Amino acid sequence: MQLTQDQLERYREDGFIIIRGLFDTTELAAMRGELERLDGVETDHMVREDAPAGSRGAVKTIFRVHEPDGPTQSPPFYAAARSSRLLGVTQQLLGDDQLYLHHTKCNRKAAISGTVWQWHQDYGSWQPDGLQKPDLISAGLMLDPAGESNGCLYLIPGSHKLGRVDPVWDDQTAYRLWVVPREQLLEIMDSHPAPVAITGEPGDVVFFHCNLLHGSGHNLSAGDRWTIFFCFNTCANRPADVPDPRPDYVRSRNWTPLEVQDLPIAAMPVAAE
Repeated sequence: MQLTQDQLERYREDGFIIIRGLFDTTELAAMRGELERLDGVETDHMVREDAPAGSRGAVKTIFRVHEPDGPTQSPPFYAAARSSRLLGVTQQLLGDDQLYLHHTKCNRKAAISGTVWQWHQDYGSWQPDGLQKPDLISAGLMLDPAGESNGCLYLIPGSHKLGRVDPVWDDQTAYRLWVVPREQLLEIMDSHPAPVAITGEPGDVVFFHCNLLHGSGHNLSAGDRWTIFFCFNTCANRPADVPDPRPDYVRSRNWTPLEVQDLPIAAMPVAAE
């Protein structure tokens, strides 16, 4: 699909755009089926909630669903990652046809218990991976309705223009990560437009810059909320070597440029390991 000049300009100004209804009900059903299948896989590519001894915690995050191999390989997500609706749109936003995926992750915010993600920039965590420039975009595909009551994403328009804000480590919440310090965050909120709630329906996609400040609230609803994030990087910005790099499933070492392919997004047999 071809973006309009207005969409390109809004992305440059706000740091994000939302495109509605990019994936249909059949495609979404195939993806949900894959999440159910992957729930039965035991691998370090998956993060689970804490659970009592002897029991298995519920899935919180599933990484690396876009590759054709590995324990979390998934044909529907492989196809979605290479579609003109995700890869093609991101190529236009970044102005570069040579892209690969830094990682993919399927995030579940569980009914009632799914808690906040503190305000942060993705590049706050990704720069230490060896990335020299903030030339990355995340495409967040909603698999469930997203609203303020179930902890939808919030974005601060224009905050990507600040560059990377030196983060601090937050280990006080369930989702531990590098976050923007409180005092700086208050100053940024005072000087920028009010945070925007990214609400939508299954099949909607939000594309946002890796330096855009974002966070999400508690899921107060009775239903889980799944979002699949495809985190694209330019091949020219592939990570430099760093000591003790993070695992391949979160810091990909496959820097081969992706080719736009509009493949059928349907559940298919997965090759045996």
